[in-house]
Amino acid sequence: MELEAWDVDVRDVIRQAAARLRRAVDEGEPVAALTGAGVSVESGIPTFRGGGGAFWAGFRSEDLATPEAFRRHPEKVWEWYHQRRQFVMSAQSNPAHKALAALEAVHPHFTLITQNVDGLHQRAGSKRVVELHGSLHQKRCLDCGLISPIPPDAEGVMYCDLCGGVARPHIVWFGEMLPPHAWRQAEEAAARAGVMLVVGTSAQVYPAAGLVEIAAAAGADVIEVNPEPSALAWLARWAIRLPAGEALPQLMRAAGLPTEP
Repeated sequence: MELEAWDVDVRDVIRQAAARLRRAVDEGEPVAALTGAGVSVESGIPTFRGGGGAFWAGFRSEDLATPEAFRRHPEKVWEWYHQRRQFVMSAQSNPAHKALAALEAVHPHFTLITQNVDGLHQRAGSKRVVELHGSLHQKRCLDCGLISPIPPDAEGVMYCDLCGGVARPHIVWFGEMLPPHAWRQAEEAAARAGVMLVVGTSAQVYPAAGLVEIAAAAGADVIEVNPEPSALAWLARWAIRLPAGEALPQLMRAAGLPTEP
């Protein structure tokens, strides 16, 4: 069966990008990846505003994801976050998550930066994960600042394990700054990367999207993996227009690297 021209182009892009990735691994060159909601869509996790069962359906962000909302109705906010956590706990990591975990396993100079809060990267085996927007699986005390795990079966308003103060979801809400330590880690990884994978993100949310600009300005070769061009697609040397769960295993195989950790 004769290949469509589009298929030939995609395979050629994957081949070229894979050769560059393999060279980075062989030479011990730092590699960074920035992932967004698109990497978890294939696990059945809907995006916040993307329709089709999006998490925000029927809700306003100011009622659920702001400090003001939490001060007004902590029980309502916690109920919604418990529902979200239970939903993602029922999901499974997909081949994209596993491919990135496999890359970390063979390359000690790989840093995974994610905008996601679902924990699916860690469940796939990734250990060096910078969570820019926090985690659904953690709480933070409003009094002493302690960050601690949320029990899987937790319900109701959560309290600090250390001082007993009221705790909030350890999530970056609208209008809040990113955690300084996480941002420093991400910024440093982007600045030193020789290759930057940009996977499943629209690159419209700042400051996270600025990491792509930092990497490109420092000379990194950017590989974008997304079915549609992102807002920063013009910075990509190679653009693989496939879903992450298809593209990343193909990229890893073409580079002669494992697809699972």
